[in-house]
Formats: sequence, C-alpha cells, structure tokens
Amino acid sequence: MKLSARDLARYIARPDPGHAGILLFGPDAMRVALKRQDLVRNITGPEAEAEMRLTRLQGADLRSDPAALLDAVKARGFFPGPRVVLVDDATDTLTETCAAVLKDWTVDDAQLVVAAGNLKPASKLRKLFEGAKQGVAAGIYDDPPTRAEIGETLRAAGLDTITPEAMAAVESLARALDPGDFRQTMDKIALYKLGDSQPLSPDDIAACAPASTEAALDDVIMAAADGKEAQIAPLLRRLQAQGVEAVRLCIATGRHFRMLHVASCDPDGPQSGIGRLRPPVHWKLRDRMIAQAKAWGRERLERALASIVETDLALRSATDAPSMAVMERALIRLAYMQRR
Repeated sequence: MKLSARDLARYIARPDPGHAGILLFGPDAMRVALKRQDLVRNITGPEAEAEMRLTRLQGADLRSDPAALLDAVKARGFFPGPRVVLVDDATDTLTETCAAVLKDWTVDDAQLVVAAGNLKPASKLRKLFEGAKQGVAAGIYDDPPTRAEIGETLRAAGLDTITPEAMAAVESLARALDPGDFRQTMDKIALYKLGDSQPLSPDDIAACAPASTEAALDDVIMAAADGKEAQIAPLLRRLQAQGVEAVRLCIATGRHFRMLHVASCDPDGPQSGIGRLRPPVHWKLRDRMIAQAKAWGRERLERALASIVETDLALRSATDAPSMAVMERALIRLAYMQRR
C-alpha cells in the first residue's frame, strides 16, 4: 500500500499492528530518520529499548547475512508488548530478503520498519512494499510540514496551550527551519516554558528561535523601509563580514518593496493586502510591514521600486564603484524618501 504525506502523518500517529512491514524513503536522511523514530515509538512505546523489544540492523550487514532479518522478526522476547525490527540504509539489494519476511510474517512476529534513501518509482524495494498486502510504503520529501504534523510536534514537546498568533509563528518557523532544527527549537521552547502556565506566545517563540543571516538581511531592509538611515551602515558592515553580496541584498530589497506595493494597492487596505501575500509574511514582520505600507503609499513605493531597479542595473554593470557602497547609498536614499 502506498501512503501520501497526509496519510503518513495519520498512520504514524496510529500505526496498524496488522501490517508486516513499513518502508520509509526519501532524499533527506534527517526527515526519514525523524519519521521512523516517531513511527517506532508509537508502535512499541517509550520503553522498547530497555525491554529489548527493538532490534536495530544495518542494510549493509544484511547483504552478507540475509537470514538474520527473518530470524530477528521471528524471535521471541522476554517482555510482553509489540516488537519492531528496524533496518536502516536499505537498498534494492534487500528486496528478496524483505520479501521473505513479508511472505512468512504472522501477527505474533515483530513488525519490520525499513528506512531507505531516495528510491525511484522503478525501485524493486519500493514496488515490493507498495504491492504487498501487508506492506506499506511512504515517500518523505522536502514539503513544508502540515498543520497536523506541527501539532504532533507541539504535543510531543508538551506545548498544548498556544495562542492563535503563536501558532502562526510556529508554522512560519516550521517552514523556515529544517525538521531536525525545528524539533530542537520546540524542545528548547518547552524547557523555556517549564513551570509556566501561561499559553505559548509569539514573544516566547522569539526568545528561543535561532538567528540567521536572513534575519540580518531583514533588519537592514526594515531600517530603510522605516526611514532609520542611522542603522543602515552598521548592519551593512555585519552583512559584508558574513560574505553577503550587494546584488543579493538588492534583490531582497526589491522583493520587500514589491510586497509593500502590492499591499498598498489592495482595495481593502494594506492590512488585508499583507494578509493575502503568498508566501505568507513572517509573523515577526507582519505589523511593521502593515505600518510601512500605510506610511509609504502607492506613489512613493513606485518611486522606490524605480530607484531599486536603477541600483540593480548599476550593480550588474561594469563599474569600478564598490558594490556594497552603491547599495548603502541606495538604502540611505530609500530611508530619506520614506520621511518626505
């Protein structure tokens, strides 16, 4: 049986004990590892390792001893409860070995969980699990996590009480971070909120969210859009030290001002316009961008966009002028334009 991403989230939350084997595969090893970790925990419970109900095998080892897989699945443990045999780094060379397990499996045997890399549709191992009556196969790709997956991560971290604004912030964070970093951030927030009965707020998330170069880019662009020219030079020095190129900063500035222009042209006003932007505006920037769109107005934003286009052309032309100095002058000009 083949599972979609949405079906996989439900399946991991409530695994079917009647399935002999589950194959998880995908190009991102971290994403696959996190999914199979959740799946194994939900099948066996948290004490599986201590009670010896979890057997770990490597795909490379099974190539030289294929019988070890069936032996592990058929073995009986000392402790009662569901058992799992986990195979990591599987490839198509294990197709026949896994087929033998699926064929001879009974409800008293351990369930087989197989983790693999990126398998093409023509993969023999993938076809085996997709076509088996008691098998399940699911591809895990770089898609943004669904609301259900985010909710499961929050519950696993013990963050059950959360405001709608904080939930929007968590969703933005989930899109911005890798799955492993997102889960670590949620665990960090859970420790931060330990003993605090108040609902999770955007301020709590801001206190724990990791900083990045993109945040520094936002800072200098926001300073220009807010008309704060004194902040531009120090922020640019920080970006230049990190190796950020002037052209990249110019492109990001143009994108920001285009979003402001779209919001200012919305018939229902800038607030509705910012809310309709896709992809959604990060929750940390939303209120400031609404204020910026109102302060600039459509006509001045059009002049600002024309200035940014001129700067972009200057940066890409053959010139001896230092590129970051050209960009600094353009940002300061924008900051002064905001206050006129």
